[in-house]
Amino acid sequence: MVVSVKVFKKATPNGKVTFYLGRRDFIDHLDYCDPVDGVIVVEPDYLKNRKVFGQLATTYRYGREEDEVMGVKFSKELILSREQIVPMTNTNMEMTPVQEKLVRKLGSNAHPFTFHFPPNSPSSVTLQQEGDDMGKPLGVEYTIRAYVADSEDDRQHKRSQVSLVIKKLQYAPLNRGQRLPSSLVSKGFTFSNGKISLEVTLDREIYYHGEKVAATVQVSNNSKKSVKSIKCFIVQHTEITMVNAQFSKHVAQLETKEGCPITPGANLTKTFYLIPLAANNKDRHGIALDGHLKDEDCNLASSTMVQEGKSTGDACGIVISYSVRIKLNCGTLGGEMQTDVPFKLLQPAPGTIEKKRSNAMKKMKSIEQHRNVKGYYQDDDDNIVFEDFAKMRMNNVNMAD
Repeated sequence: MVVSVKVFKKATPNGKVTFYLGRRDFIDHLDYCDPVDGVIVVEPDYLKNRKVFGQLATTYRYGREEDEVMGVKFSKELILSREQIVPMTNTNMEMTPVQEKLVRKLGSNAHPFTFHFPPNSPSSVTLQQEGDDMGKPLGVEYTIRAYVADSEDDRQHKRSQVSLVIKKLQYAPLNRGQRLPSSLVSKGFTFSNGKISLEVTLDREIYYHGEKVAATVQVSNNSKKSVKSIKCFIVQHTEITMVNAQFSKHVAQLETKEGCPITPGANLTKTFYLIPLAANNKDRHGIALDGHLKDEDCNLASSTMVQEGKSTGDACGIVISYSVRIKLNCGTLGGEMQTDVPFKLLQPAPGTIEKKRSNAMKKMKSIEQHRNVKGYYQDDDDNIVFEDFAKMRMNNVNMAD
């Protein structure tokens, strides 16, 4: 079985400078982050003593583009890393296997480059827009960019500039631990003796995207009120640090009267199952996603992870957390009682069975989706599959004409 290497390719509008990137997802392992490694090909006659510079930039958009009036901007762009790629200044740079393969294939006009994310840089997160909103999405986005100029600070011309959006993600630890998160609350009533006790326990602390979340609910009714119904939610909590804003969205829910009413002196123990999926929350405004790219299925945003000894309060960008919320309806006069149990929702770590299964499903879907697309072609000699954004863009323009 021959394993092909998928390479992303994108050229400048004039076709003189071309990016080659072996992946668009780069993983934050908390103690270090994968470097952004790729190759750039430049036609030698085009430079004429000019140079090629590269940048790793992040855009933090916290307001709608259509609301930007009177010079007010709701986005910030930061240049995280920059360097001169051609001629190469870092002659001691060690190339990755993909870079070596590309340089060998593309010849002497290929120049490798490497950018590094700074410590504590936020993960890629996109806030989902309403269906008819075609503006730039809110969230944290990373871009690598290359341009031709005489010096690093020269004005960049669109015809000789190429950029590609990438994602910075986090994975779950290899060991999910043995801790079972739980919460216990009770509620008393005015002019009535006794209390209702509610205990909620999850079957694990870390879940992978697509897994069932099992919440075991135990209700002990020692009051004179009755529990009419039970509601279960999975809540996504989003904190936008730049504007100090917080909001929550239900990404899965159910309501049941099974086992109800829970009359005075009665008890109930029942396990409820919920699956938080991005597919079930399409076009819902404000749902956070894992750095959405065009024409690509994506997950709900993963929980924000921080190094041991630090808290999520130290994190920047958009901070994501999840909880299971259980509500008991105790009637018109009794009101509601609720409790939240926090958990983490993450992507499986590389090497785990769950990750291999996820990768296999994505690969099958990608093959079916792009089998007849002209922007994809394979080089049989080196088993490299190129995804050519320039060709795909031209095809779209021709169809529009």
